[in-house]
Amino acid sequence: MSDFVKIWIDQSAYCQTLGMRLASLSNDAAVIALPFIEANANPGNALHGGVAASASVTAAHALARHVLGEETGPWHTMDFQINYLAAAIGEDIQATARLLRRGKELCFMTVDVTGDDGKAIAQCSIAVRGRQGRDGVATPMVRGDHGEVEPGFMGDRIAANPFISGRGIAMDFMRDGQVRLLMPWQDGNGDQLGGLHEGAALALLDTAGAMCSWSITGLGKFKASTPSIQAQVLAPPAKGDLVAYGDVGYRDNEMYWNDIEVADVATDRLVARGTVLYRIFA
Repeated sequence: MSDFVKIWIDQSAYCQTLGMRLASLSNDAAVIALPFIEANANPGNALHGGVAASASVTAAHALARHVLGEETGPWHTMDFQINYLAAAIGEDIQATARLLRRGKELCFMTVDVTGDDGKAIAQCSIAVRGRQGRDGVATPMVRGDHGEVEPGFMGDRIAANPFISGRGIAMDFMRDGQVRLLMPWQDGNGDQLGGLHEGAALALLDTAGAMCSWSITGLGKFKASTPSIQAQVLAPPAKGDLVAYGDVGYRDNEMYWNDIEVADVATDRLVARGTVLYRIFA
């Protein structure tokens, strides 16, 4: 097992806050174990989708960093897709990354998230890039919005969700298919290398996508789920405050395609972007 990979996970505050542990690591696979804790759950003890996404990218990074080598960093997730297959209710999970192909600076992997009994919780396709020590280029500027402040009816409600509030995520605007969420820097979202853990950025993106959909339906006797997320992390996230802007790009009855941009507040430069497919139904 690569010492630098284990140190990265053991000393990343975000991994420790969520309870992640590197269970195994080889040239072909990496396994992240994650026990159930209420702080990672939605009401009803259902695991928050951002936790499964975080475990997935952590497992993929562990494997990519191991096979590419310590000198190939810094690393970031070039492409990420997760399909949610079933809910994890009050149970431990594990995320198993498997190597499909290794290039000079790219690793292509699948990640299976499973429950206590082997039940399929989520399945991911992930490509991780090692920058080979090269400096990054400036990422695109975020499109932003009108700047109005109106937290809407979900402002207080997301603050009551332990996983969302634990990330420091707060609603700044929510109306008619548009949202803006803020995630101020906090040490618990940090990465051992000094920046923000990618999992925290993806949790913000995921939450923004859900809130876009709810801004259309309003409250009611609905059920909801996230079938899928596609995202790209454009560069290793730096230490700092993040903002997520979201718009409902397309709606087909109960299905919503929500386009999300996550940016650094200080620079207005994109950190991540993606589409959250969300479903709200009676």
